[in-house]
Amino acid sequence: MTPRVADRAMPDEFASPPIASGAEQVSPVRLWLRLLSCTILIERRLAGALRMRFGTTLARFDLLAQLAQSRDSGARGLTMSELSRRLMVSNGNVTGLVSRLEAEGLISRRTSTSDRRAQIVCLTPEGERALEAMIPEHHAWLAQLFEDLSPEEREQLHHLIGSMKSAVERAPKPGAPE
Repeated sequence: MTPRVADRAMPDEFASPPIASGAEQVSPVRLWLRLLSCTILIERRLAGALRMRFGTTLARFDLLAQLAQSRDSGARGLTMSELSRRLMVSNGNVTGLVSRLEAEGLISRRTSTSDRRAQIVCLTPEGERALEAMIPEHHAWLAQLFEDLSPEEREQLHHLIGSMKSAVERAPKPGAPE
C-alpha cells in the first residue's frame, strides 16, 4: 500500500526551519499549506454558491465589487491596470472579463481623458442592481462559513493574518538577490 503524500517524509531540500508555537513546532511549509487550503475551500464554497444562486462566477463578482468599492470611495471608475492589480490577475484576464461584462451591460468603458492609452471601467445601473442583489447573500455565506469561530477567535485570526501580511510585505522576495 502506497502512503499518502501527507504521510510521506519531505525531502531535506523542502525542509524549513520550524516556527515555534507553544509546545509544538509548525514549519513555514505547513503553515502555508494550511492557509492555502483554507483559502481554496472558501473560494470553492463561494464560487459554487454564486454559480448556483446567481449564475455567475467569483471573478465576475469580485470585479463588480471592486468597481463598487472604488465608486464608494469617490473614484469615477478604475483603469484596467488598477483592476488587474486589485484582483491580482493578469491584464489579459481582466480584458476578457471586462469585455464579457460590458457585452452584458453590467459595466461600461471609456477612454481616460488624462491618458488616451488607458480605459476607465465603471459599473452601469444594471451592474449596480446585480451586485446589490448578490452582496447580502455573499455576506451571509461568509458569516455561515465562519460561524463556528467565536468573535474573539475571528478577531485573533484577523490580527494574526494582518501581522503575517505585514511580515510578508517586509520580507525580501524569494529568489531575489539580497
